[in-house]
Amino acid sequence: MKQEKQRILFVCLGNICRSPAAEGILRQMARQRGLEERVEVDSAGTYGGHAGDRPDGRMQRAAYARGYLLTHRARQVREEDFERFDRIVAMDDGNYHDLFRLAPSREAGERICRMAEFFGEGSRWSHVPDPYYEGHEGFELVLDLLEEGCRRLLDAVEAES
Repeated sequence: MKQEKQRILFVCLGNICRSPAAEGILRQMARQRGLEERVEVDSAGTYGGHAGDRPDGRMQRAAYARGYLLTHRARQVREEDFERFDRIVAMDDGNYHDLFRLAPSREAGERICRMAEFFGEGSRWSHVPDPYYEGHEGFELVLDLLEEGCRRLLDAVEAES
C-alpha cells in the first residue's frame, strides 16, 4: 500500500542557500498544484555550524524576487531523518556521499538521491552548485536549476500516486 504523503528532505552543506530554497520552491509549487496535502517538505545541512540561522540574505532576496518566501531555520541532518523522509535529495556529490556516511543502514541509504536526477535530459549540470561564494548570477542559476528540478520531482510524486 502506498503512503499517501510523500516526505521529502532537501540537503546541502550549511542549509542556508540551496536546500532551503528547494524547500520553499517545492512547497509553493505543491500549493499551486493543489498537492500540499500530499507532500511534506523540509531541508537540512550536513554541517551544523549554521543551525538556527535563516537562509542567506542573498538567497532570500533572489528567491523573493521570484515570489518565494524562505522562512526556514537551518538545522543539521539527524539520524531520524532517514526514517521520517521518503526521499532525501542531495544538492551535490559531496552532500550525497556525506549522507551515505550518516545513514544508519543500507535501507536508509536507498532513500538518498541527487537533485540532478530531476534535471531535464541534456542538462549540462550534474549538481546544484553552491552559490555562497558567488555573485548574484550564482544565486539565479541555483534558482533556475531548483525550479526545474522541483517541477520534475513534483511530476514524479504525482505519477507515483
